[in-house]
Amino acid sequence: MRDTVTFVLNGAVESVRDVSPTMTVLQYLRGSKRLCGTKEGCAEGDCGACTIVIGELDAARQAVTYRAVNACILLLPMLDGKAVVTVEALREPDAARSAHGLNNNKAAGGGIDKEADAPRLHPVQQALVDYHGSQCGFCTPGFVMSLYAAYVEGGELDRSALNDLLAGNLCRCTGYGPILEAGLRLGDYAPAPWDDARRDAELKALRGLDHGAGLALRHGDQTFFAPTAIDELADLYAAHPDAHLVAGATDLGLWITKQHRLLPQLIAIGQVAALRELTLADGVMRIGAGVSYSEAIEAISLAFPDFGELMRRIGAVQVRNSGTIGGNIANGSPIGDTPPALIALGAQLILRKGRAQRRLALEDFFISYGAQDRGTGEFVEAIEVPLPAGPSKLRCYKITKRFDQDISALCGCFNIDVKAGVVTAARICFGGMAATPKRALKVEAALIGRPWTLDSVKQAAQSFADDYTPLSDMRASADYRLKVAQNLGVKYYLEMSGDAGANEGDLAPPKEIETRLVGPGAAVEGIS
Repeated sequence: MRDTVTFVLNGAVESVRDVSPTMTVLQYLRGSKRLCGTKEGCAEGDCGACTIVIGELDAARQAVTYRAVNACILLLPMLDGKAVVTVEALREPDAARSAHGLNNNKAAGGGIDKEADAPRLHPVQQALVDYHGSQCGFCTPGFVMSLYAAYVEGGELDRSALNDLLAGNLCRCTGYGPILEAGLRLGDYAPAPWDDARRDAELKALRGLDHGAGLALRHGDQTFFAPTAIDELADLYAAHPDAHLVAGATDLGLWITKQHRLLPQLIAIGQVAALRELTLADGVMRIGAGVSYSEAIEAISLAFPDFGELMRRIGAVQVRNSGTIGGNIANGSPIGDTPPALIALGAQLILRKGRAQRRLALEDFFISYGAQDRGTGEFVEAIEVPLPAGPSKLRCYKITKRFDQDISALCGCFNIDVKAGVVTAARICFGGMAATPKRALKVEAALIGRPWTLDSVKQAAQSFADDYTPLSDMRASADYRLKVAQNLGVKYYLEMSGDAGANEGDLAPPKEIETRLVGPGAAVEGIS
């Protein structure tokens, strides 16, 4: 395995070795490269001041896919084989200006026309200047990079899209109005030819990086492995069962920046192609453990619209671009947002140890707080979700103190089948109500075989008190959690019976999902 991290930084190839594998990208950019436009605000992936853009080679399309991420919790070795763009790279470079005669020293009197001599800004930067989108300026580079990632990827930039795009960038000065206006006006600006040239150069540079072999970076007592094949990953984890597996580092990064934990051994799964695949075949959606939220959200939204909306509220764009569904499950948190929905859908886990695979119902994976049914050297390989035969009946309710970027006080997911006015099947799961994500088995039993009426639902909802003994904490009291769970049962009934204006047409699963890329080299296979 290689011992050098190689990546492209603002158009130039960088090679790094013998550094701590828990050094964050933010520390490297500011401390080692003196690229101080990337700021540290929260050091936990919330404020967006550290936002940079990562480019990853998409071998199938022979193009580079760009995404905004938080540099404060991203580990430096995770840049291996990728391109990094910081705010310093966006303006017109001096070489391009000289080539076009734009260093405009005045001949008469030897004066300098400073305005004409100033470098041209990228359209994203210029729009923020023109529409007064910056005051103190601390957060501005992060806003620039979030907008830039969407700009180069051709993302939709209407007001609704911008509200979601910028939810992970916090500003205490402007009230966001000028920033949103700048984003809305980006289409009025001519493209930056120098930026196109830089991205062409990045594509060539990434093609030239030879990363067929995995990475083994050592520094003192620390080791960072990044295998490229799933068998290699299985062998490494069997040999180092105490190592921490790293997917997006959106949680593990905080162990480093907030808890200052020393992590001797890390194994990153992001380079394992087999874990980056999402496929639809034979009535099953298979999600590799390394598929990020952003890579999965389109396919999930098509099959399960409410689940897709739940995922849109997991963190911000930067977090969803890094974090993975597999990591959310393996982390085992009782307030993780994807397990309740997946359990309500009857999802199963594929676990891997060495060359052996094991299949397990997701609901059986969680044993107790902090404990999962996962043996030494065993890891989550994939999640398999049955696809609905008709319109999705899944509804997901995430209850938080604020709408965006908040941890759930509780998250309830309902999936109930009704035939001829009688409940024939029910799967109800809550997070935040117990030490693990847990099904409401007694509520389900109280519903099955009963008429699908409001009275039946209200009576069954009383059994939530038998299924759960919620705790009181800073997010909600036990009484509040229990009352909300009961009321969500009624809400589900009203929505599904049409009394709350549910539009069944919006819930229909796709008749056909065309093949589309969800990650470098990973395709979603069409189904009908």
